[in-house]
Amino acid sequence: MTARRRLPMALRDTSFRVQDALHRGVSRCRLDAKDLVRPFHGIRSATPPHTVEERARALAPRLRRDRVFSHVTAAAILGIPLPRRHEGAPRLHVTTIGPDQALRVRGTVGHRARAGTVRATQSRGVRLSAAADTFVALATMLTLDELIVAGDALVGWLGWATLDELVAAVAERRGCRGVRKLRLALDEIRVGSRSPGETRTRLALVRHGLPEPSLNHDVVVDGRWVACVDLAYVDARVAIEYESDLHRTDPSTFQKDLTRGEHLKDVDWWLVRATAADVGRGVDRFVQRLRRLLHTGLHGPHDRRTLDATVNIG
Repeated sequence: MTARRRLPMALRDTSFRVQDALHRGVSRCRLDAKDLVRPFHGIRSATPPHTVEERARALAPRLRRDRVFSHVTAAAILGIPLPRRHEGAPRLHVTTIGPDQALRVRGTVGHRARAGTVRATQSRGVRLSAAADTFVALATMLTLDELIVAGDALVGWLGWATLDELVAAVAERRGCRGVRKLRLALDEIRVGSRSPGETRTRLALVRHGLPEPSLNHDVVVDGRWVACVDLAYVDARVAIEYESDLHRTDPSTFQKDLTRGEHLKDVDWWLVRATAADVGRGVDRFVQRLRRLLHTGLHGPHDRRTLDATVNIG
């Protein structure tokens, strides 16, 4: 069997357009060889792309300068938390900015936007809509609470945008689809959240009539730092920690959680641990217990407690 001719250096270990390869002297027969995959029409790659980011890089050579990855595709590349139904979405979302028609390529969803309404940025080697514009586009695909989680991430632990930038982007889309949802989300996005679980816990508490807790509160007693807790009702000395699977499966994290709980107990604070079940199907029971703790902390003898600090409120 005749050895396959090596591709030009610029085309190795990357995705490329068939047209570009032909211009470099690569034969059609070589481009049809079985060692190259065809992730999209008119594209060849040495390896099959699997993740959203890899598929976006595979398609990128086909995109003109007026086209950017957008919606949940841009969100995934930026690291914005998405609900499971959108994780690893098989089709890539691409927005054409300006008068030309939307992209029509198998495996993609094409959108159009007026010139000046969507800004482009570069991340992970591809062009995509700016963080604030991505947030606006997500309103057509996410629920209100999912949109708040995305906004908290952007202005919080990801740091891709400021709250003012989100507000400005929404103001520019007056009359667009989902603008009412966007305005409602802006009212509840908070700077300081550090995980989707923290955001969902805060929303669950507020939705069920409890006051809004402080985020990532530093407990300081007599000038000594004791711990930083996810959420806190400071006056009642009640701390809430959201426990993801990492807290259960990582020994180091688990040990830190136990130590934090003991340190808080030493300075007369309750520590309540919340799980996904507590802010989901068990939210009524969770809120009921928290309400009782808050009442006791504010009005009762704070040094006589009937609940252990590490109780599972689930």
